[in-house]
Amino acid sequence: MEIDSVTSEKSPFAPAHKFGRVGVLMGGPSTEREISLKSGRAVYQALTNLGLQVCAVDIKTDNSKEVSELIKSQALDCAFIALHGYFGEDGQIQRILDNLKIPYTGSGAMASKLAMDKIASHEILSLNAVRMPAYKTLNKGYYTRSEHIYEGFTFPVVIKPVTHGSSIGLSIVDSAGELDKAIRYAFSFDDNVLMEEYIEGREVTVAVLNEKALPVIEIVPKKRFFDFEAKYQSGLTEYIMPALFDEKITDTIQQTALMAHRLLGCEGSSRVDMIVTTQKNVVVLEVNTIPGLTETSLLPKAAKLAGMDFGHLCLTLLELAYEKAAKGMEARR
Repeated sequence: MEIDSVTSEKSPFAPAHKFGRVGVLMGGPSTEREISLKSGRAVYQALTNLGLQVCAVDIKTDNSKEVSELIKSQALDCAFIALHGYFGEDGQIQRILDNLKIPYTGSGAMASKLAMDKIASHEILSLNAVRMPAYKTLNKGYYTRSEHIYEGFTFPVVIKPVTHGSSIGLSIVDSAGELDKAIRYAFSFDDNVLMEEYIEGREVTVAVLNEKALPVIEIVPKKRFFDFEAKYQSGLTEYIMPALFDEKITDTIQQTALMAHRLLGCEGSSRVDMIVTTQKNVVVLEVNTIPGLTETSLLPKAAKLAGMDFGHLCLTLLELAYEKAAKGMEARR
């Protein structure tokens, strides 16, 4: 499957492939800072190799005023967001860029906030007939250890922070005796935690780019689950590319990813993580609005399967940023 880059010749900001000064925003104050720096450096190098005018902007604080001043000092025409987790995927950096009227890659502030918040995204997707794991919410301020806390669930269960990515703070719990430790571990990252039904099956991911679902990739970690180490350390996970499903299931997986992407209002690109059960049901785990861009990341792998190299992928994301900005200007007229 070939995926063509979009054209932005009608954009009031820049014609196709003339992007002005592009700032790659990387780093950030979240627990995913080191991964963000890797993503940002990869994007910076790719755009530099293509002859674009690029600068690296290392975000080191969540102080909105300081970040706004830093970005203004760079005189950017466009921002390529390579920030993961808090202050990158949760709508905060997007609001700053909106206020500065700087086009940027990826989803807008509201979609970013919704996708990052696992409670909000669960509710929106579930209400629109997208299969999601059953869950309950635990709040740090009200949590007390109780044998009744897992009522309605059978073990194993999944415990994870509400607003973190990269499987940070996530545990799979096999018994009641392990539960309190896992919950308190998740609370060390977030004041709100999900207890979620464990879904048995084959883990898959689908990247969405320019409103098209890229090929399905199956994830087969050598560890029990696709945790932080398995995601970012080479050799700990096998990727079946494309995944070996029949045409009907493949289409269902891709259409489910597109539906989740659209229901949350995502733009540009996203990556939707899912489980295909033994009954061939497709269950959405989460939607990532700023997928990783490291050498082991899944969006670049999916784009390559679709015939798009990494540089072409980065250019496409920039073109989509200008197109989104143009539509926003048109809507305000």
